[in-house]
This record gives sequence, structure tokens and C-alpha cells, in this order.
Amino acid sequence: MHIARSFDVNKPGTIPEELVGGILGGSIMQGVLQIGDEVEITPGVRVERAGKVLYEKLLTEVASLKAGEFETKEARPGGLVGVGTNLDPSLTKGDSLVGSLLGKPGTLPEVWNDLSFEYHLLERVVGIKEGAKIEPLKPKENVLVSLGTATSLGIVDTASKDRVHMNLKRPVSAEKGSRAAFGRQFSGRWRLIGYGILT
Repeated sequence: MHIARSFDVNKPGTIPEELVGGILGGSIMQGVLQIGDEVEITPGVRVERAGKVLYEKLLTEVASLKAGEFETKEARPGGLVGVGTNLDPSLTKGDSLVGSLLGKPGTLPEVWNDLSFEYHLLERVVGIKEGAKIEPLKPKENVLVSLGTATSLGIVDTASKDRVHMNLKRPVSAEKGSRAAFGRQFSGRWRLIGYGILT
């Protein structure tokens, strides 16, 4: 499941015995999710250790499932689903897990700190009246990479006419063959300039 929302539903002042675990929202891409299932979340939660920023995967259990207004015992692909977990609600508040993947332990794709793409650029910039021509990607350039629900800033390491390698500010969990949208800043706003296929 691609996590598109993460939040805390507890009201301020709730006593510890009545606290509800963190809630995750998103779309199941494959498989079946049932109450009681153990699940893993990658890349997971941001932590700082010895001045370095790392991401640690999380393990939890599905405590409840909600599709629209209806409580359910299992959820399948199609539409949005809310997943109640046993996670500390402080880990899920403020959409802090958006961009992560949720799945059965050991089934999730690799976590990447750098990515290589076969890429294709559009002829003109989307969303600008003048329709500026798109220049090729260049080393050291910042590119906004959107992959599933994950968004990360990529710094171009090497680029040829149709291949690019970039280092990410925030890691992503993705399978080879996944498509990513690329954005470039124009007048202080990110604009779509093309897409890449993870190789």
C-alpha cells in the first residue's frame, strides 16, 4: 500500500489508557490486508543519530480497517483505505509517513538513497504560458522526483541524453520499472518537465 496520509486521531488531554494508535491512509496496490496482520513500513520514520539523518523501517499490527465510512475486516486493491495501527501516534502525526510503503514483512521493495533512470523530457514546460523549452538535465541540478506517493529532491550526479543518476535527499522504497515524474523550478515553482523509469 502507498501511504498518502498519516495522522493522530487522539484529542489533546486523552488519558494514556484511551489512546488510539496512529492511522495510515492510502491505496492498496496488491494483496489483501486483514485485521491482525503484521505489517512493515519502509523507508519508515526519520531519526537523527550522531548528527546523521537516517530512516528506520517500522513494524506494527493492523488494528482496524476502514473503507469510506465502513469498518471492514479486510481490504483489497481499489479505492482508499484507512489502516488503524498499534504505532505510537506521535510517529504518524502531521503526515510524517507519507511516501512510505506498507506491506507484509519481507515483501516490500528495496529502499534507495540514489536512483538511476531511463528518462524522457517533455518538449515544453507544463503550466507556463510561454511554454519554455526544456533543457537537458545537467550534473549538480536539483530535480523534484515523485514516485508513487513519495516526493524527494534529487541531485543529478551524471546525465546523458536518456539516462540519469541522482542522489536523493530523502530515501524512497520502489521497485525497478517504476515510473517517476520529474520537476524543475521555474520562477520559484516546481513544474513538470518529464518522467523516468527506474532501472
